[in-house]
Amino acid sequence: MNRILTDLLFSIRSDAPVRSVLVGLHWTAVCSRACGLASTMLSSHAHGEGNLNDVGNLHLKSARELAERALADNLLEASLGVAALNSLLEMDDRPASPSNAVDVLIQRGSAKRVALVGHFPFISRLRQTAGELWVIEQNPGQGEFPAEAAADLLPQADVVAITSSTLINHSLDPLLALAAPNALVMLLGPSTPLSPLLFDYGISILSGARVVDEELAFRTIAQGGSFQQVQGVQLLTYFKDEVL
Repeated sequence: MNRILTDLLFSIRSDAPVRSVLVGLHWTAVCSRACGLASTMLSSHAHGEGNLNDVGNLHLKSARELAERALADNLLEASLGVAALNSLLEMDDRPASPSNAVDVLIQRGSAKRVALVGHFPFISRLRQTAGELWVIEQNPGQGEFPAEAAADLLPQADVVAITSSTLINHSLDPLLALAAPNALVMLLGPSTPLSPLLFDYGISILSGARVVDEELAFRTIAQGGSFQQVQGVQLLTYFKDEVL
């Protein structure tokens, strides 16, 4: 059961009309009350089996209708759903830091055992400061570990950093259950819901992105921008009170 996604959907106070939808090569964006982002993930189905429903009419749906798709098994549908969900969520009044995720990880993971779920461009920098770094990936590269290694490595880590794409493929709940009770747990990436509700699930740091210039963000997403190339977004990190 996807408890986290279900609870996030339940936490939405009010619906909003969809102003625009963009499914880019790397990012998906849905603008309703705000502009929500998510990684674009594709299912490994035969042609036509992983398509989005209602293409051409998605902007006529409400944001809540699209957000419900976050629970779909089709990864493209779930990507759209998480972006729509993020467009509706409201963070509380706690202050946000403009810190980049890598800067937070370098500081908090210095000389510690760090487990990073997902491949990120800053791995080489993090490896220089962490006492030990375990990168866990579904398609592991050299020096990385396969997804099934999470059951062994995550309980040993002092710091656990998990890509928020795990919300889309519905693996976040079981991964969080593997983290040691005293581990510092971080959720990072454009799909990260900036909601304090996630602090109730053992996550202490939320590092995501907020769109501050929709036109610029849409233009760079539509032109195939990667995480580092998309413009018009502000990187934000929220800390649970106890870890400030």
